[in-house]
Amino acid sequence: MSEAKFLIRSLCPSSIGAFTALDTVSTGTGYSIFFARNTDEKLAHEGVGGTCIGSVNGAPIFSLEQLPEGLSHASAEPELFAGLNVAIATRNGEPVDTVIDWLTYHYDYFGMNGAIIFNRGPEGHDAKFMTRLEKALAKTKRALQVVVVESALPLGADDMPHEHHPWCVSEAPGHDRMEVPESDPWFSPLSEASIYEIARSRFLEKARAITNLDICDLLYDPAVREGPKGAAKVTKNPFNMAAATPEKMVQLQGVHCYPWRVRKNTDPNFADHICIQFDRPKLRTRWCISPRGLAANSLLKYRRISDVSVGETANFFRCMAIRHPVQQSSKIVPKTSLIEARELIDISENVFKFKPVRAPKVAVPTPDPNTTRTAIVTTMKNEGPFILEWIAYHQAIGVKDFLVYTNDCDDGTDTMFDLLQERGIVQHRQNPFKEMELKPQHAALQAAEGEAMMQNADWIICMDVDEFINIKVGDGHLRDLYNAVGDANMISCTWRLFGNSNLDHFKDDYTIRMHKNCAHEFTPKPHQAWGFKTLFRNCGLFKKFGVHRPKGLRPQLWDQINWVNGSGKPLPKSEFRSSWRSTVETYGYDLVSLNHYAVRNAASFLVKRDRGRVNHVDRDQGEAYWFRMNNNATEDVSIQRQIPAMEERFKQLMSDPEIAALHHKCVAAHEAKIKTLMEMPAQQEFYGILTGERMKKLSEMHQYFGANVFLRGPQSVPDDVIWADHPDDFQFTVARTTTQH
Repeated sequence: MSEAKFLIRSLCPSSIGAFTALDTVSTGTGYSIFFARNTDEKLAHEGVGGTCIGSVNGAPIFSLEQLPEGLSHASAEPELFAGLNVAIATRNGEPVDTVIDWLTYHYDYFGMNGAIIFNRGPEGHDAKFMTRLEKALAKTKRALQVVVVESALPLGADDMPHEHHPWCVSEAPGHDRMEVPESDPWFSPLSEASIYEIARSRFLEKARAITNLDICDLLYDPAVREGPKGAAKVTKNPFNMAAATPEKMVQLQGVHCYPWRVRKNTDPNFADHICIQFDRPKLRTRWCISPRGLAANSLLKYRRISDVSVGETANFFRCMAIRHPVQQSSKIVPKTSLIEARELIDISENVFKFKPVRAPKVAVPTPDPNTTRTAIVTTMKNEGPFILEWIAYHQAIGVKDFLVYTNDCDDGTDTMFDLLQERGIVQHRQNPFKEMELKPQHAALQAAEGEAMMQNADWIICMDVDEFINIKVGDGHLRDLYNAVGDANMISCTWRLFGNSNLDHFKDDYTIRMHKNCAHEFTPKPHQAWGFKTLFRNCGLFKKFGVHRPKGLRPQLWDQINWVNGSGKPLPKSEFRSSWRSTVETYGYDLVSLNHYAVRNAASFLVKRDRGRVNHVDRDQGEAYWFRMNNNATEDVSIQRQIPAMEERFKQLMSDPEIAALHHKCVAAHEAKIKTLMEMPAQQEFYGILTGERMKKLSEMHQYFGANVFLRGPQSVPDDVIWADHPDDFQFTVARTTTQH
């Protein structure tokens, strides 16, 4: 073959009783019938007879000597691709230029001289495309044999729902960021994976090697990066590898790649694709094989071939803006996960002679390890009795700056912070959440990013007044923690949930002295138990503050992140972009934990519940919340070594008569609020539940419960489970629910 050849073929769908045959092929020695998926094999056999040679994704394939009367068929054409290296592909609306680029790239570098393209649109709807493709193929001056296969709707009914078409299913195309237009479903996932067996039966028995490579896929070998000269140096050519070992399948291993950005008013092309995901790369598998090595029962499937062993491996890139045409990569992938790949840039520039849109360069100053000024940004509402202890404690361990946002306080909290600001102890702001139309915590963090105090800080943490940084190393000071983690620029402080220590009533005393009971260190459930807050270097690795960790990762800088857990061990890069809690692999308490006193005592919890939440404002802090967060399973008093240093700071604050008077006023307001709530029948009932023996017992049993128990709430645990004696390895769970409490 000295020039390109182009042919159009159609499947031969037909009805056989209640069943749909996608195609029927005469092989010369008999016939093969390819049924649609979800066809009952036994019933199909009763309709046509013959032998079922296997099934591909629920679509049985039958071999017959004679066809039922009236059934149309196509004749096999194995000579079309005799001796050729052939790709079986699907077209999802890709334009002619993209198809030509795909064909010529693989012809030039991998010797692919044949292609069978199943056109995903309905038969005949792409007549202009066919005409243009034939002309463009002729201009390539490459000896390519291309067959485009079309399909009528299965039963020939024009009004048949599109999702019943063999090319399509009704789900969205493989990514929750994409939506399939109802009027054009052909971009949805492939329904009938038996197309590869159809292609084999009709065209490929004499081919040299075959692969299921889509039009958005590019085979890859390092030599390709050199441009035209690299073609002679390609060593991992799957066609040659398959031909050399016909008894084995070459496993193709693919990585999704993306553009940084597609230029306006242009269609995405292969050369735009210069990025991969650094944290959660999407991987795909395909295959390449010589038909000489295939037995009759070795069926070609989407990702593998049945009853064939894997030999060598080769690589490819799956160009996702070709698969789902977009100009903004953020529509198909989190952009904060994208990093440039040198090999893709080389292909773009050297092979396709293109100038792609590159990721902007970002420079980050190298922080002085000796600068350790630490700032806390926090939000509060009606936390008056607990303010001074929290500030005094964190001053004692080395925190210099506090930026506090309050809203709708009626217990003196905002007045206290106004006074503390006058004394130069904190900076106080009214929370702008109403003007910003955001949740209070999110609004405060967004506003804080522009504050000079935050911009000048060396280390920052976003945390709450019921959280205390408990440093286990050295003297328990921040300088000891920073020295222990070396050049780390992020430290996850995992929660240690402290229960109410069976305290029912409010008392004006130090939280860290009254509350000793807590969760075991190994407490993976409920999932909130291992939430963390993050101390992070203020060096520009991320764009904005977040509740649990900074957010908006600058992906160009991902390799400069040195993130450790509370034991000083590195976090994997898969956690960099969006994690907010520790896991069995990443939790650690050796250097630091975040003691979380979420419930304090039952009476104060009534006030907390009445106040509402600053983040999950639409979720009630009811029985289920108390159940999850009230953990009295063991005891930890390590933080109490800081009481003398904290108490010294506390006394300094209270030596100011105005501060002391306001503190006592806040305490009185808190006690008055408790009294008011306790006069309400519903609150009395709720308080009785919290302080009952059942809840107390449950607070010591978290290690026994599965995750679903915490989703369903305390009433899901039967009394006989609560009051029985259990061995250490006892486990109890319930059916899953989507309800959040």
